[in-house]
Amino acid sequence: MTVMQNAVQRAAKRLLRDFAEVEQLQVSIKGPGDFVSQADLRAEASLRDELNKARPGYAFLMEESGASGSENWTWRWVVDPLDGTTNFLHGIPHWAISIGLERRGEDGTAEMVAGLVYAPAVDEMFWAEKGVGAFMNERRLRVSARRNLHEAVFATGIPFAAVDARRRLAFARTLGSLMPQVAGIRRFGAAALDLAWVGAGRFDGFWELGLHPWDVAAGLLIVREAGGYATDPQGGEATMGGDVVAANPHLHGPLCAAVADGVAAARAI
Repeated sequence: MTVMQNAVQRAAKRLLRDFAEVEQLQVSIKGPGDFVSQADLRAEASLRDELNKARPGYAFLMEESGASGSENWTWRWVVDPLDGTTNFLHGIPHWAISIGLERRGEDGTAEMVAGLVYAPAVDEMFWAEKGVGAFMNERRLRVSARRNLHEAVFATGIPFAAVDARRRLAFARTLGSLMPQVAGIRRFGAAALDLAWVGAGRFDGFWELGLHPWDVAAGLLIVREAGGYATDPQGGEATMGGDVVAANPHLHGPLCAAVADGVAAARAI
């Protein structure tokens, strides 16, 4: 954990400087709603250097540069150097660095054993180790205790133009079902932070479809170590991305049911 914290602190210093001068950044467009900036690339290079220096031989799975290192890895870093890039490029201070550490056993199965989500703009560091618990800076985290949907605030990610039409329809069906039942639904634009906020009890739950491994590697562990559930919409294991539903134990079932119904309705068309 110390290695991860040191790496994100170093990368964050440059990101904060770039954020202060965001209008000066040269930005290239990879696709609708999916931007990559010089800040992304510099942060990723910084994180790779720091993590590789501290733990040589560990493999990497990184948002910008993909997979690297030995195919027979036992330990692998899963890194999103700038989660919430669109927020960052618009001067919105809701973005984070996310690092997960994955361990693969002799039987080939892998599990996330440590995760960290750092929001430099507000200096909040969410972190968890398997079996140890989840924390924000030095404070122990627990998911919320709300039991009733009408009191709940959920977070989600709204699909953008390039997303498959069926996934957009699945989201719309789920949103239409939940909106009349809950206190509110939020879309803040950084999945790693959304999951960390579920762990902190700020959100009662979160769902999103079609996520990447680096979006959720750290956040899923934070939710679970804070006492929450993180699965796919059918209640199965959510490991490295795809469709994710995370919530406190009381609201996870109803949220899963709503998301699963939305996915099923979209597939039926």
